[in-house]
Amino acid sequence: MGEDIEEIRKKKLLELQKRLAEQRKAEEEQIRQEMELEAQLQAIMKQILTSEARERLGRVKLVRPELARQVELILVQLYQAGQINERITDEKLKRILAQIDARTRKEFRIKW
Repeated sequence: MGEDIEEIRKKKLLELQKRLAEQRKAEEEQIRQEMELEAQLQAIMKQILTSEARERLGRVKLVRPELARQVELILVQLYQAGQINERITDEKLKRILAQIDARTRKEFRIKW
């Protein structure tokens, strides 16, 4: 009887180890895919943004990462649709950021 319990414990342990290994592998694959996607995104940003615009977007990413990601995704969509014909300058990026920020900004009103 004691041997049966020990054998069951060993099987459970092996099963848990196998599940954990599979979970780690899945997480590593997800991280790898995210890194690939980020590298592709950065390559496209290098193609369509001037260096000043990329620097600005980098600074925006530090302060408002959700806004920067939204701008990046919109620019990639426009690029893939063939709607970006020339590089986006810092001034154009400022206008794009302002437009997207105005659409997404939440207003807080405090009534007294």
